[in-house]
Amino acid sequence: MAEIKGVFFDLGGTLRIAEDVPEHQERAKARMAQLAGAEDVQGFIDMVEERYAPYRDWALTENREAGDYELWAKWLLPEYPEETLRAICHEMTYQYRQVKGLRHIVEGGLEVIHTLHSRGYKLGIISNLIGEEEIPNWLRDDGLESYFDAVVLSSVCHIRKPDPEMYRMGCRQLGLQPEECASVADNLNRDITGAKAAGIGANILFISPEKLAKKTITDENRPDYIVHQFRNILEIPILK
Repeated sequence: MAEIKGVFFDLGGTLRIAEDVPEHQERAKARMAQLAGAEDVQGFIDMVEERYAPYRDWALTENREAGDYELWAKWLLPEYPEETLRAICHEMTYQYRQVKGLRHIVEGGLEVIHTLHSRGYKLGIISNLIGEEEIPNWLRDDGLESYFDAVVLSSVCHIRKPDPEMYRMGCRQLGLQPEECASVADNLNRDITGAKAAGIGANILFISPEKLAKKTITDENRPDYIVHQFRNILEIPILK
């Protein structure tokens, strides 16, 4: 195995966790309806959810992701004028994600980021998600921007994991070869398979024992390391 010099993190379910906070989620629904000029808040949200289902099917089937404007203009609010959607699409996507929960960094996440950075590793993010602006804004607002030399988002590059090209993009941004990088993620059949196909040097699965017991590990999705607590990443020999 080549010396590991860089580490990529998945976001949803890995570095960031979504938590149900009803007050937060209801505010996001109200803001979405306000942006769209809809009086019936829940009726509007129900319509968006219904239209999002075929978009999600397309995204998963084709390993593609729409940018903010395309998401709303083609899939979610195609009847709205272009100038209206261009003015609201970024915030609409952000608020739609807030409807799903309040996101916060996983327990032990900051410790892992700071420690790996101090050990000299280059860090990156590779994530499937809708929304072009949420992650750059989060990194800036939380003072984490300087820790990450690569940020590859499906909503920006318009492809999704398990497409290995996302990992190749990240490696180019870090200036490293795939075999010099490790990936930390929570999904066997999306994250691990894509990273292995790209030639990533080490794959770390972050998962609870309960969830792991329900998974099937194959040669194609087999991780090199499994951790149940995020901070245990720091104890993996290749990252010391």
